[in-house]
Amino acid sequence: MNVRLFVALELPDPVVRALVAWRAQLLHESGALRAVAPEALHVTLAFLGWKPEEATAPLAELVEACAAGVGGVAGLALADALWLPRRRPRVLAVALEDRHGQLAALQRRLVERLAAGGWHEPEARGYLPHVTVARVRHGASARARALPAPPALAFDGTAVVLYRSHLSQAGARYEPLSVCRLA
Repeated sequence: MNVRLFVALELPDPVVRALVAWRAQLLHESGALRAVAPEALHVTLAFLGWKPEEATAPLAELVEACAAGVGGVAGLALADALWLPRRRPRVLAVALEDRHGQLAALQRRLVERLAAGGWHEPEARGYLPHVTVARVRHGASARARALPAPPALAFDGTAVVLYRSHLSQAGARYEPLSVCRLA
């Protein structure tokens, strides 16, 4: 059996609460948006796609080794709100500022190791750290209008997680398979 996997940076609870509060007015104003569940807010580091279920254990070991080798991810901050993609938005997101480059270093290290193991094909476009806070409902369209600034909030990354994504009509549900706490 195949499972859908990705690796992400977990967000601290105060950041999740701030993002949920920030997007509330936008959801109220636009019936085209569907909120991402608070427990599903994260920063994707690498999307792995469909993999054999037996691959989860070696992938968890690889992710844990990468995260342990980095030590920590400090100096993150919520930055600009943005529509992705810009021309025909499908998601409302908040970009992250990586003040010390530690998140970018972790993501690069992870992608290099995953690619070397044959688990991941690196994307051609550059990495844009962000949190998806809402999705455009199926069949709806969102106007790429100006967005209010997200709360000014600085934080450190708390953990790197290997997730399994369960897809359904109600949206994806993410199951943590491996959690590596950061120093």
